[in-house]
Amino acid sequence: MDVHRSTNKMDVAPMARTCRLRVIFGPQAGTEAHVPATGAVVGADPAADVVLTDPSVSRRHCSVRPTAHGFEVADLGSRNGTFLDNISVTRATVPSGAVIRAGSTLLQLVPAEEPMVIAPSERTSFGAMFGKSLAMRRIYALLERAGQSSAPVLLIGESGTGKELAARAVHETSPRRGGPFVVFDCGASSESLIASDLFGHVKGAFTGAQGDRTGAFERAHGGTLFLDEIGDLPLALQPKLLRLLEAGEAMPLGGKKHEKFDVRIVAATHRDLALEVSRGAFRGDLYYRLAVVEVHLPPLRQRLDDVEELARAFLLREGADEPQLKSPNLDRLLAYGWPGNVRELRNVIARAVALSAPGTRFAQMPVLLAGAGATRADAPIATAELPYHDAKAEVLNRFERDYLRDLLLRSGNNVSQAARVAGVGRKLLYTMLSRTGLAAGLRAPEDDG
Repeated sequence: MDVHRSTNKMDVAPMARTCRLRVIFGPQAGTEAHVPATGAVVGADPAADVVLTDPSVSRRHCSVRPTAHGFEVADLGSRNGTFLDNISVTRATVPSGAVIRAGSTLLQLVPAEEPMVIAPSERTSFGAMFGKSLAMRRIYALLERAGQSSAPVLLIGESGTGKELAARAVHETSPRRGGPFVVFDCGASSESLIASDLFGHVKGAFTGAQGDRTGAFERAHGGTLFLDEIGDLPLALQPKLLRLLEAGEAMPLGGKKHEKFDVRIVAATHRDLALEVSRGAFRGDLYYRLAVVEVHLPPLRQRLDDVEELARAFLLREGADEPQLKSPNLDRLLAYGWPGNVRELRNVIARAVALSAPGTRFAQMPVLLAGAGATRADAPIATAELPYHDAKAEVLNRFERDYLRDLLLRSGNNVSQAARVAGVGRKLLYTMLSRTGLAAGLRAPEDDG
């Protein structure tokens, strides 16, 4: 991305600002360009102010100009159109943080502010989270700041990285700590009932609604609502959630008036929401309303310095007081890939203690690790003993079997729960299980409650 035109200061209106145009999806994802107060033309033409290499972008695709109230975006007759939340726009004023789509490229408009660098915390724990690695101390520093405000927080991380612990810690260090902390799993509620679960309903709102029901927002009034797996929230409900975040009010199903709620939102997901926005599966305006403070929790493989301390704490929790962990067992823990992150480490330690006689030292405990990810990240997963396509198929088949076997173990052989954890449809999952010979004894998806 290049910026060719310089700012003419005499053309700058008194209330105009400069801004940055950030590419969050597309061939140039991760790059930024400065947009002067006079505005800039975005397109594939080398003479454009902001040059994009996306082949679906027109030579002069759109223009962007900072204003006192946001950013003015105008389509310049592009062949593929300019979109805001999948709605084609000719000319519109959009707020800071909005995402527009030009061709297949997503562009975020942000003020030209200097990024704030937050020094790592001196803490070695935050709430129920602990670990003294640099990666975690940076997380603690962000969460400490977030806890003092009422701004929405978006926690992003793989399964088992401690997103709920982080959400609870933010609540417990906030001015709302005396209020309720309510957990709502967006992936666990059925699509037909999730609106009722979130916003409540009145008697007679639908067949089977025999009385009024309190929703998650009402239960969290005065406190914090943790929306786990927000990426699974149905697209049809996202405007209603956005309205509640903006105005603090929502209408129960079957209700006749909006009700006010004083709720602080902390959301979490394992999904790449920017990618979901580009696919049209998640609203861009809701994403940026939730991600006022965005925190990426590191996977355990990126904080191996914490493995020994975590293992010692989990041993103590299971009643095994073990001051000395240095042993081949610890070496195995440090060499493991931890696809299930801290939750998997906790389960491995709990299983080792359960299978050991009382008083057994850690070095003699049976530390059982899953087959998937059991080697270091730099260890080869394939050799050239077979032709390329045969070797690739063997690796993929082995991965699928190992992944599905562990998925069933974690989900108690419940296909519905396993599908939610894996982020795929139940029928597709059952097909995969059948293909790998793991479906024997399981209920077919249409019979799975």
